Amino acid sequence: MLGEEQTGLTTGTSREFTATHWSVVLAAGQGDSPQAAAALEQLCRSYWYPLYAYVRRRGHGPEEAQDLTQEFFARLLERKDLAKADPARGRFRSFLLGTLNHFLHDEWRKAQAAKRGGGHPLLSLDDTEGEERYGREPASEVTPESLYERRWALTLFDRALARLREEWSAAGKGKQFEAFRQFLANEAGEGEYGATAVELEMTPQAVAVAVHRLRQRYGDLVREEIAHTVSNADELEAELRHLLAVLSP
Repeated sequence: MLGEEQTGLTTGTSREFTATHWSVVLAAGQGDSPQAAAALEQLCRSYWYPLYAYVRRRGHGPEEAQDLTQEFFARLLERKDLAKADPARGRFRSFLLGTLNHFLHDEWRKAQAAKRGGGHPLLSLDDTEGEERYGREPASEVTPESLYERRWALTLFDRALARLREEWSAAGKGKQFEAFRQFLANEAGEGEYGATAVELEMTPQAVAVAVHRLRQRYGDLVREEIAHTVSNADELEAELRHLLAVLSP
Protein backbone atom coordinates (compact mmCIF):
# COMPACT_ATOMS: atom_id res chain seq x y z
CA MET A 1 0.00 0.00 0.00
CA LEU A 2 2.85 2.38 0.87
CA GLY A 3 6.19 1.97 -0.82
CA GLU A 4 9.05 2.83 1.52
CA GLU A 5 11.36 4.13 -1.18
CA GLN A 6 8.64 6.12 -2.90
CA THR A 7 7.41 7.92 0.20
CA GLY A 8 10.70 8.49 1.99
CA LEU A 9 9.70 6.10 4.78
CA THR A 10 12.75 3.85 4.73
CA THR A 11 13.65 2.73 8.24
CA GLY A 12 16.94 2.67 10.03
CA THR A 13 17.84 6.31 9.54
CA SER A 14 19.32 7.99 12.60
CA ARG A 15 17.40 11.18 13.41
CA GLU A 16 17.35 13.55 16.34
CA PHE A 17 14.58 12.70 18.77
CA THR A 18 13.11 15.53 20.82
CA ALA A 19 10.57 15.44 23.61
CA THR A 20 7.18 14.90 21.98
CA HIS A 21 3.63 14.34 23.17
CA TRP A 22 3.85 10.87 24.73
CA SER A 23 7.38 11.29 26.05
CA VAL A 24 6.22 14.48 27.80
CA VAL A 25 3.30 12.62 29.38
CA LEU A 26 5.54 9.76 30.53
CA ALA A 27 8.11 12.13 31.98
CA ALA A 28 5.43 13.99 33.94
CA GLY A 29 4.05 10.78 35.44
CA GLN A 30 1.32 11.54 37.90
CA GLY A 31 2.24 15.21 38.25
CA ASP A 32 0.05 18.16 37.35
CA SER A 33 2.12 19.37 34.42
CA PRO A 34 -0.06 21.53 32.11
CA GLN A 35 2.18 20.54 29.21
CA ALA A 36 1.62 16.85 29.88
CA ALA A 37 -2.15 17.33 30.21
CA ALA A 38 -2.28 19.20 26.88
CA ALA A 39 -0.09 16.58 25.20
CA LEU A 40 -2.27 13.74 26.45
CA GLU A 41 -5.46 15.46 25.29
CA GLN A 42 -3.98 16.02 21.83
CA LEU A 43 -3.06 12.34 21.57
CA CYS A 44 -6.54 11.27 22.65
CA ARG A 45 -8.20 13.59 20.13
CA SER A 46 -5.98 12.22 17.36
CA TYR A 47 -6.41 8.52 18.06
CA TRP A 48 -9.90 8.05 19.45
CA TYR A 49 -11.32 6.34 16.37
CA PRO A 50 -9.11 3.20 16.43
CA LEU A 51 -10.31 2.65 20.02
CA TYR A 52 -13.95 3.15 19.04
CA ALA A 53 -13.58 0.70 16.14
CA TYR A 54 -11.97 -1.80 18.51
CA VAL A 55 -14.85 -1.56 20.99
CA ARG A 56 -17.40 -1.96 18.18
CA ARG A 57 -15.59 -5.02 16.81
CA ARG A 58 -15.65 -6.50 20.31
CA GLY A 59 -19.43 -6.74 19.87
CA HIS A 60 -20.75 -3.58 21.51
CA GLY A 61 -23.51 -1.63 19.75
CA PRO A 62 -23.02 1.94 18.54
CA GLU A 63 -24.47 3.73 21.57
CA GLU A 64 -22.75 1.49 24.09
CA ALA A 65 -19.44 1.79 22.22
CA GLN A 66 -19.78 5.59 22.30
CA ASP A 67 -20.40 5.47 26.06
CA LEU A 68 -17.47 3.16 26.67
CA THR A 69 -15.05 5.14 24.53
CA GLN A 70 -16.11 8.45 26.06
CA GLU A 71 -15.86 7.16 29.61
CA PHE A 72 -12.48 5.58 28.91
CA PHE A 73 -11.02 8.83 27.63
CA ALA A 74 -12.60 10.81 30.46
CA ARG A 75 -10.83 8.57 32.98
CA LEU A 76 -7.59 8.75 31.06
CA LEU A 77 -7.67 12.54 30.86
CA GLU A 78 -8.30 12.68 34.59
CA ARG A 79 -4.90 10.96 34.81
CA LYS A 80 -6.26 8.00 36.82
CA ASP A 81 -4.56 5.35 34.70
CA LEU A 82 -1.18 6.92 33.93
CA ALA A 83 0.47 5.06 36.80
CA LYS A 84 0.15 1.95 34.61
CA ALA A 85 2.24 3.49 31.82
CA ASP A 86 5.57 1.71 31.64
CA PRO A 87 8.31 3.97 30.21
CA ALA A 88 10.23 0.84 29.20
CA ARG A 89 7.34 -0.08 26.89
CA GLY A 90 6.39 3.41 25.97
CA ARG A 91 4.37 3.15 22.77
CA PHE A 92 1.14 5.05 23.24
CA ARG A 93 -0.58 2.61 20.86
CA SER A 94 0.20 -0.37 23.14
CA PHE A 95 -0.54 1.52 26.34
CA LEU A 96 -3.96 2.60 25.09
CA LEU A 97 -5.07 -0.86 24.04
CA GLY A 98 -3.88 -2.52 27.23
CA THR A 99 -5.52 0.14 29.39
CA LEU A 100 -8.75 -0.05 27.40
CA ASN A 101 -8.93 -3.83 27.80
CA HIS A 102 -8.46 -3.47 31.54
CA PHE A 103 -11.16 -0.82 31.60
CA LEU A 104 -13.61 -2.94 29.60
CA HIS A 105 -13.01 -5.93 31.85
CA ASP A 106 -13.03 -4.35 35.29
CA GLU A 107 -14.42 -0.83 35.26
CA TRP A 108 -17.39 -0.44 32.93
CA ARG A 109 -19.89 -2.31 35.09
CA LYS A 110 -19.31 0.30 37.79
CA ALA A 111 -20.03 3.15 35.36
CA GLN A 112 -22.86 1.77 33.21
CA ALA A 113 -25.53 3.02 35.61
CA ALA A 114 -24.22 6.60 35.27
CA LYS A 115 -25.73 9.07 32.88
CA ARG A 116 -24.53 8.59 29.28
CA GLY A 117 -21.12 10.18 28.74
CA GLY A 118 -20.57 10.73 32.46
CA GLY A 119 -22.22 14.16 32.50
CA HIS A 120 -19.83 16.66 30.96
CA PRO A 121 -17.17 14.67 29.09
CA LEU A 122 -13.59 15.93 29.26
CA LEU A 123 -13.06 15.10 25.60
CA SER A 124 -15.72 15.76 22.97
CA LEU A 125 -15.82 12.98 20.39
CA ASP A 126 -17.72 13.02 17.12
CA ASP A 127 -19.96 10.02 17.77
CA THR A 128 -21.80 10.35 14.45
CA GLU A 129 -18.56 10.41 12.50
CA GLY A 130 -17.28 7.41 14.42
CA GLU A 131 -20.24 5.22 13.52
CA GLU A 132 -20.25 6.41 9.92
CA ARG A 133 -16.58 5.47 9.63
CA TYR A 134 -17.17 2.13 11.33
CA GLY A 135 -19.99 1.42 8.88
CA ARG A 136 -17.39 1.52 6.09
CA GLU A 137 -15.16 -1.07 7.76
CA PRO A 138 -15.00 -4.43 5.94
CA ALA A 139 -17.54 -6.94 7.19
CA SER A 140 -14.90 -9.62 7.53
CA GLU A 141 -13.45 -11.84 10.21
CA VAL A 142 -10.77 -9.26 11.03
CA THR A 143 -10.00 -9.45 14.75
CA PRO A 144 -10.58 -6.40 16.97
CA GLU A 145 -6.81 -6.18 17.50
CA SER A 146 -6.05 -6.24 13.77
CA LEU A 147 -8.68 -3.60 13.06
CA TYR A 148 -7.32 -1.42 15.84
CA GLU A 149 -3.75 -1.58 14.55
CA ARG A 150 -4.73 -0.94 10.94
CA ARG A 151 -6.92 2.02 11.89
CA TRP A 152 -4.14 3.35 14.10
CA ALA A 153 -1.68 3.20 11.20
CA LEU A 154 -4.12 4.80 8.75
CA THR A 155 -4.96 7.55 11.22
CA LEU A 156 -1.30 8.36 11.63
CA PHE A 157 -0.59 8.46 7.89
CA ASP A 158 -3.75 10.51 7.30
CA ARG A 159 -2.60 13.06 9.89
CA ALA A 160 0.76 13.38 8.14
CA LEU A 161 -0.98 13.75 4.77
CA ALA A 162 -3.30 16.44 6.13
CA ARG A 163 -0.32 18.40 7.45
CA LEU A 164 1.41 18.05 4.10
CA ARG A 165 -1.67 19.37 2.28
CA GLU A 166 -1.88 22.32 4.69
CA GLU A 167 1.76 23.20 4.08
CA TRP A 168 1.41 23.17 0.30
CA SER A 169 -1.88 25.06 0.42
CA ALA A 170 -0.35 27.71 2.68
CA ALA A 171 2.43 28.11 0.12
CA GLY A 172 -0.13 28.62 -2.66
CA LYS A 173 0.55 25.18 -4.15
CA GLY A 174 -2.72 23.42 -3.37
CA LYS A 175 -3.36 22.58 -7.03
CA GLN A 176 0.10 21.06 -7.37
CA PHE A 177 -0.38 18.99 -4.24
CA GLU A 178 -3.62 17.47 -5.51
CA ALA A 179 -1.91 16.65 -8.81
CA PHE A 180 1.18 15.14 -7.14
CA ARG A 181 -0.41 13.20 -4.26
CA GLN A 182 -1.16 10.25 -6.57
CA PHE A 183 2.60 9.67 -6.76
CA LEU A 184 3.12 9.40 -2.99
CA ALA A 185 2.37 5.70 -2.80
CA ASN A 186 2.91 4.66 -6.40
CA GLU A 187 5.67 5.19 -8.92
CA ALA A 188 4.63 7.20 -11.96
CA GLY A 189 3.67 5.17 -14.98
CA GLU A 190 5.03 5.89 -18.41
CA GLY A 191 4.00 9.36 -19.51
CA GLU A 192 2.26 10.28 -16.22
CA TYR A 193 4.79 12.95 -15.26
CA GLY A 194 4.41 14.37 -18.76
CA ALA A 195 0.63 14.55 -18.49
CA THR A 196 0.87 16.20 -15.07
CA ALA A 197 3.47 18.62 -16.41
CA VAL A 198 1.11 19.72 -19.19
CA GLU A 199 -1.73 20.18 -16.71
CA LEU A 200 0.40 22.34 -14.42
CA GLU A 201 2.41 24.06 -17.16
CA MET A 202 5.67 22.60 -15.87
CA THR A 203 8.38 20.43 -17.39
CA PRO A 204 8.41 16.68 -16.63
CA GLN A 205 11.80 17.17 -14.94
CA ALA A 206 10.34 19.86 -12.67
CA VAL A 207 7.44 17.55 -11.79
CA ALA A 208 9.86 14.74 -10.92
CA VAL A 209 11.85 17.04 -8.62
CA ALA A 210 8.69 18.35 -6.94
CA VAL A 211 7.36 14.82 -6.37
CA HIS A 212 10.70 13.75 -4.88
CA ARG A 213 10.57 16.66 -2.42
CA LEU A 214 6.93 15.92 -1.63
CA ARG A 215 7.80 12.32 -0.76
CA GLN A 216 10.69 13.39 1.43
CA ARG A 217 8.55 15.85 3.34
CA TYR A 218 5.78 13.29 3.74
CA GLY A 219 8.28 10.85 5.21
CA ASP A 220 9.45 13.52 7.65
CA LEU A 221 5.88 14.28 8.73
CA VAL A 222 5.07 10.59 9.21
CA ARG A 223 8.10 10.29 11.46
CA GLU A 224 7.03 13.35 13.41
CA GLU A 225 3.57 11.86 13.95
CA ILE A 226 5.08 8.56 15.11
CA ALA A 227 7.46 10.41 17.42
CA HIS A 228 4.46 11.86 19.25
CA THR A 229 3.37 8.33 20.22
CA VAL A 230 6.66 6.78 21.36
CA SER A 231 9.16 7.66 24.06
CA ASN A 232 12.54 7.41 22.31
CA ALA A 233 14.26 7.26 18.92
CA ASP A 234 14.74 3.48 18.96
CA GLU A 235 11.01 2.98 19.38
CA LEU A 236 10.36 5.37 16.50
CA GLU A 237 12.22 3.13 14.05
CA ALA A 238 10.57 -0.03 15.39
CA GLU A 239 7.12 1.56 15.26
CA LEU A 240 7.64 2.73 11.69
CA ARG A 241 8.56 -0.81 10.62
CA HIS A 242 5.54 -2.18 12.45
CA LEU A 243 3.07 0.26 10.92
CA LEU A 244 4.37 -0.34 7.41
CA ALA A 245 3.98 -4.08 7.99
CA VAL A 246 0.41 -3.56 9.25
CA LEU A 247 -0.49 -1.75 6.03
CA SER A 248 1.24 -4.21 3.71
CA PRO A 249 -1.13 -6.25 1.51
